[in-house]
Amino acid sequence: MIPADKKKRVALTAAIAIGAVVGMTGMAFAAVPLYRAFCQLTGYGGTTQTASGAPTQVLAEQVLVRFDTNVAQDLPVRFSPPAQPERLHIGETGLAYFTVKNLSNEPVTARASYNVVPHTAGKYFVKLECFCFQDRVLAPGEEAQLPVVYFVAPEIVSDPETASIRNVTLSYTFMRTREGQGETQAGQTPEG
Repeated sequence: MIPADKKKRVALTAAIAIGAVVGMTGMAFAAVPLYRAFCQLTGYGGTTQTASGAPTQVLAEQVLVRFDTNVAQDLPVRFSPPAQPERLHIGETGLAYFTVKNLSNEPVTARASYNVVPHTAGKYFVKLECFCFQDRVLAPGEEAQLPVVYFVAPEIVSDPETASIRNVTLSYTFMRTREGQGETQAGQTPEG
């Protein structure tokens, strides 16, 4: 027969082990939303921001915005950036059109994930409108012009880490999604 105090210790050890497993499982599920929130708040990894309106202040300083595109290997599309970079004043709204064409004989559903380089500029690169906010269904052979409306926030010049940044690259990667799914990459949601 096992003494009662030993049974209590075994039960306590088992409860702690089960609690640890449950806690770690919960943290695993919470990791993606927590990481997404962290990236959106800080601009970490070049995660851009969203806004409902343009800034009221436009600075004399300018920034050159270059564009880059990539396509996931399993997606039969051609995805092209604007031919030229855009030079605009910090705080000024820019508009760029990207071109995508479905090269297959079947419809494809895809979404573009995005970031900016240098990564520290992410929290100041703000989108007002973007094709990347939702899935896009492309019919066989369909070609579309996809707009992005953006600005570089004036606060970029008052942050010691970003004050000297005058060149930014906005990069998109088109990836296949299953229709109706809300996410293509950790940190990227339909909202931004």
